[in-house]
Amino acid sequence: MGKVEESIQIEASPEEIWAVIMDPNRLGDWVTAHKKVDDAPAGELAVGDEFRQKLRVVGPSFKVRWKVIEVDEPSVAVWEGKGPGGTKADVRYELSAENGGTRFDYCNNFELPGGPLAGVGSKIVGSPATKQARASLKNLKKLLEG
Repeated sequence: MGKVEESIQIEASPEEIWAVIMDPNRLGDWVTAHKKVDDAPAGELAVGDEFRQKLRVVGPSFKVRWKVIEVDEPSVAVWEGKGPGGTKADVRYELSAENGGTRFDYCNNFELPGGPLAGVGSKIVGSPATKQARASLKNLKKLLEG
């Protein structure tokens, strides 16, 4: 299993950030690995909402089916994802007011198929995934701070 954890301070309220990060149709505005979204509901997501996302972290693009499993607006969102070949991910967003802005903590636990070889694959994918998460959070910061 692989894990990516990143945090960033953004000079915007949790509500302002929430409006962007919980709208799947805005993923292209800030997520670097994002290529396309399908079947997404309009506006902010709620528990039980699902959509498909096409991503590219390393190698060829792939599709993930996301389901929102927890929401505590505007503080916490948790998603479960299922991708090709038995890949799985769970992503957690945590927003907390801090120093006049907001701290955004991002965590992605992912599982690649392949039994014992999955650990090796997780290490290979982990570094690019960390770089993409870091770049995505910087994009979000730039988008919200102008």
